[in-house]
Amino acid sequence: MGCEPPRRLERALGEMYGDAAAADWLAGLPGLTERALTAGDGLTAERVAAPGGRSSLVVLVRRADGTPAALKIAPPAARPDLERAALEHWNGWGAVRTLDASEAGASGAGASRPDASGPGASEPGAVDAAGGLLLERLHHEVSLRSLPEAKALLEAAGTVRRLWVEPPAGHGFETVAERTARQSTGMRAAAEADPELAPLVEAALAARAELVEGASELLLLHGNFRQSKVLSGERAPWLTVGPEPLVGERAYDLARLVRDRAEDLIAASGGPVTARRRVKKLAESLEVDQARLHGWTLFRAVESGTRALAEGRRQMGEVNLEFAGWL
Repeated sequence: MGCEPPRRLERALGEMYGDAAAADWLAGLPGLTERALTAGDGLTAERVAAPGGRSSLVVLVRRADGTPAALKIAPPAARPDLERAALEHWNGWGAVRTLDASEAGASGAGASRPDASGPGASEPGAVDAAGGLLLERLHHEVSLRSLPEAKALLEAAGTVRRLWVEPPAGHGFETVAERTARQSTGMRAAAEADPELAPLVEAALAARAELVEGASELLLLHGNFRQSKVLSGERAPWLTVGPEPLVGERAYDLARLVRDRAEDLIAASGGPVTARRRVKKLAESLEVDQARLHGWTLFRAVESGTRALAEGRRQMGEVNLEFAGWL
């Protein structure tokens, strides 16, 4: 079976890592995929999931006993090791389950809350050693974005709350303060390159400084939670995929969800009112401080907008920055 990467993946990797680095990794992708399939103890490839994600190749496979699974292969810069650690800690609670290559029928096992033993409780499977993650098969073509907006937000809120648990002892996840400090550098550079962005960037950075100073929660977070990261499953109606895990407060994790379908809001006449209403509604439904959610929503919208502009994704950058201006 050919494992040609979807065009969306090729384009996104070039935007994130540069064309040369992306081309190097993509050139070695067939070999990586073949080694991961061989290491997977009887895995048979069916097809590549398309359009796929922006940072990884997902191959739909069958295990030796015939059960379906998904093999995810991502570049080292995407930190698949941290994704595995988070997924193993959640142990299927609100998220896709990792599968050991030697297990049979694990994709049908019941989910349980993560215990205190952390990601080191089980040894990584052989597939992981070859650079891939073997995951239970979900319906990749059906995400929460397929639902009406109100229903999608309700289901998203119920899903993300399951992920907010104590992180494992001795974890290697960065904190919200660390990640946002690193992101702030790019935001300042964007403001210097385009002075018109300076007021919005300064407001976002000021909000971040205040939020970091007053942070009190230290929970395991998804890091990039939004409707498209919640897929339909067999074991549970909705399960989360693709974490970029870190530890910190719930308001940071929820902030990305606030601006879901921002392009639709911009096309509507009542976009600004709807955006502010979302902050209030999500804060109340998940018992998160509204002011903190507002602040993190502002920061994350401006950060995403300036990063998109730097990567050449002008339309997405402008959408996020316009959304931030409404707040």
